[in-house]
Amino acid sequence: MPAGHVYVRHLAALDGGDGVTRLADPKPCGAPSGSARWWPPVMLDPAWVREHAGDFDVFHLHFGFDAQSPARLEELVRTLRELGKPLVYTVHDLRNPHHRTAGEHEEQLDVLVPAAAELITLTPGAARRVAERWGRVAAVLPHPHVVELADVGRPRPPREGFTVGVHAKSLRPNMAPLPVIDVLAETVAGLPGARLRVDIHPEVEDPDSYWYAPHVMKDLRERAADGALELHVHDYFSDRDLFDYLQGLDLSVLPYVFGTHSGWLEACHDLGTPVAVSDCGFYAEQRPCLSYRHDEDALDADGLREAVRDAYERRPVWRADPVLRAAERRALAAAHRQTYLRALG
Repeated sequence: MPAGHVYVRHLAALDGGDGVTRLADPKPCGAPSGSARWWPPVMLDPAWVREHAGDFDVFHLHFGFDAQSPARLEELVRTLRELGKPLVYTVHDLRNPHHRTAGEHEEQLDVLVPAAAELITLTPGAARRVAERWGRVAAVLPHPHVVELADVGRPRPPREGFTVGVHAKSLRPNMAPLPVIDVLAETVAGLPGARLRVDIHPEVEDPDSYWYAPHVMKDLRERAADGALELHVHDYFSDRDLFDYLQGLDLSVLPYVFGTHSGWLEACHDLGTPVAVSDCGFYAEQRPCLSYRHDEDALDADGLREAVRDAYERRPVWRADPVLRAAERRALAAAHRQTYLRALG
């Protein structure tokens, strides 16, 4: 869970032949139909687990427990143990990108990792961290494709020039876009035919929004007025619009200062869009990318400039092969089935 997340959906065998049934996500009470807003998964409620214990054999947790206190997660773990339902946990994040500090997520992991019958993670580096901190072995299974397989091999649109993109989204806590944009604007200005595109969500300038950051919008609008960048303020992309946007970039720069793994990187890999991302996590172990140093203390401006110039001069072609992605998905489906059988054993 959550079953509706693209990561979880793409763990299933393409032909449904893995024999694994994943329960649909129950609609949270009060959530409007078709809402894009995030809601805490109902399945995390121990009362739901007790009521539906006859409906599932294994409880596989991926995401969605951001707002759960360690005590609440301990209650969930106890309930699963009492009912004889093994917990499988995929360690996507060693540092939660939605939390401003590390402590809360670490306390959550201190509950989930020791309690899990089976652990999975996405990269060898993350598995090493799990072993160092908790003495547990996590199976390393790659991130599945994000783009639908039929679109993985679609041609990239022809165009002139070189477009560098930064999507600041809603200024998630693990993002520090302004220092990155400063360096990019300066670098792009010296590359013939290059331009800088910055995207951001409108809630950043909504006084009633949790993500309200008027100084950021003021800064970006001033830079756009000066011609340093092209600013696009819009609501969340649909999947199709997101994939079209990514294929319109020659380099996607992720302004992260902490994190572990990235679905955005995987989508870019599916679509053939090179990525430059900080070395704060294990992104380079996921798929080929350009790296620069950026953490909560400092940004290596020279390293970022070098990454952009490298992409501009070399035009790397890193792209998923649809046949290999399909084979990878079959292997992932089989590996997850075996993981569930081990947990039940």
